[in-house]
Amino acid sequence: QVQVVESGGGLVQPGGSLRLSCAASGSIFSINSMGWYRQAPGKQRELVAAIRWSGSINYANVADSVSGRFTISRQNAKNTVYLQMNSLKPEDTAVYYCKAGATGGVYWGQGTQVTVSS
Repeated sequence: QVQVVESGGGLVQPGGSLRLSCAASGSIFSINSMGWYRQAPGKQRELVAAIRWSGSINYANVADSVSGRFTISRQNAKNTVYLQMNSLKPEDTAVYYCKAGATGGVYWGQGTQVTVSS
């Protein structure tokens, strides 16, 4: 079993920045990928950024809608993945969820609210 917990959401003005964290625990050695998704009211959940690894090599990708503004990174020693969000826009407002992909299945966090508003 794997548990994931998100943190770092909040209210920010347009143009501002936030860093989300996703900490994994449990059977962490079974995890081979983690990703950030978001879901705005009335919309489907969408992939924002994902990172997978093989040994010490990380492979990351971000959605076109956030490319150049969002960055995903991983701190292996802390079993944590980060989503650095810069130049935030009102349309980035959503609940952001972390997902861990493991050999035993897929595990989701409870989500953290990000609101971009003046």
